[in-house]
Amino acid sequence: MSREKHKRKNLIATLLSVIGTFLLIVVVAACIPLTVPKAMGYHLYTVISGSMEPEIPVGSLVYIKYVEPKEIVEGDVIAFYGSDADGSIITHRVVSNSTAMGEFITKGDANEENDMNPVMYNQYMGKMVRSIPKIGGIVQTIMGGSGKVAVGCVIGLAVVLEIIATLLNRRVDDDEEE
Repeated sequence: MSREKHKRKNLIATLLSVIGTFLLIVVVAACIPLTVPKAMGYHLYTVISGSMEPEIPVGSLVYIKYVEPKEIVEGDVIAFYGSDADGSIITHRVVSNSTAMGEFITKGDANEENDMNPVMYNQYMGKMVRSIPKIGGIVQTIMGGSGKVAVGCVIGLAVVLEIIATLLNRRVDDDEEE
């Protein structure tokens, strides 16, 4: 086989390997902000209503960490289970914390009035420590069924590209030995 053909096969193998490695790096980089915080005790949620705008826009990813309810002060943003049957998670600002009653009075920043019902301590999930605008929608997509399939396909494609690159390199090595 000619030297030029060897170089071309080697170049294609290298290119395939680089693309495969790049795809794996992208998947790992996308998963780090989702997995590392969870390992450190944070819960991640996507904001789906405009009640906290403009401070926390719809589609934001919020990081929630459990803090003892008695340590929550006016102005903190907390996450809690809604009082309705669907188990929705609400993220609102604390107006007051009544440790004697074991409840918070909360309000969405965009709302005129305080929330109708106080938030009982047993509904409380944790305090918001960080919010990242627009990322929540992406995370929701990735964590949904079709997103998981897409991530699996990207990983599969990366593996296939690496296998093809390895086979091409083997073929070039075998041709050189002859």
